[in-house]
Order: sequence, then structure tokens, then C-alpha cells
Amino acid sequence: MKHAVSSAVAPAAIGPYSQAVDAGPFVFVSGQLPVDPATGAIPDGAAAQAERAFANVLAILAAAGLGPESVVKTTVFLADLADFAAVNEVYSRMFSAPFPARSCVQVAAIPKGARLEVEAIAANNRP
Repeated sequence: MKHAVSSAVAPAAIGPYSQAVDAGPFVFVSGQLPVDPATGAIPDGAAAQAERAFANVLAILAAAGLGPESVVKTTVFLADLADFAAVNEVYSRMFSAPFPARSCVQVAAIPKGARLEVEAIAANNRP
């Protein structure tokens, strides 16, 4: 059994997908762009975009009753691997040890011209 998870504190889906899906033992958060849900703006710079994208992920997890400690895996898509250090610094502040498993790859392009997109899988440890 699965059901959609959504948060008004994160940008609405821009296509036929859910912000996240609660599938019992795991919650799968769709790729989040660094879009400010209040303004639709994307901040300048890799670090600011990372802050916004991770904030969007965490807002969606909060709607599922979960926090950053529940994240077990992330995937970070970068438009330019030169942004890796800036994103890594933000990542180290968003999560604590034991850190989630992570993949980080450079891709040809990201929607809306963003520098990154982040997706996450969280363990659903709610009673």
C-alpha cells in the first residue's frame, strides 16, 4: 500500500508525480529543485541552491512525520561537478552521523536551469 505525501512548504510537482510516496517502511522523496515555494525563484550559487533543495526535501519529510535522521539514501544530481565541495558543505550541515548513503553525479541538464536536484529515501520508523 502506498499514498502520496505533499507539503505546501515545498514546491508543487511540475509533472505527473508526487512530491513523495509513503510506501510503508520507506518514504521516497522525488527530486527536488532549489525552487523557493513562496516565490518560485531559484537562488544564485551552488551553496544557496543546495540549501533550498535540501530544505524542500526536509519539508516534504516533515509532512510525512519524519526528520533528517530518517534519511537513509540521497542522490544529488549536479549540473557541474565543480559544485561538489559547496554542496558537500551544505550536506554536512543538513544531516548528522551516521550520514545517509549518497550518490552524487553530474548530469547534462537539470530542469529550470538549476545547478542541482536532490532526491531522498527515508526509513519510515513511525509507529
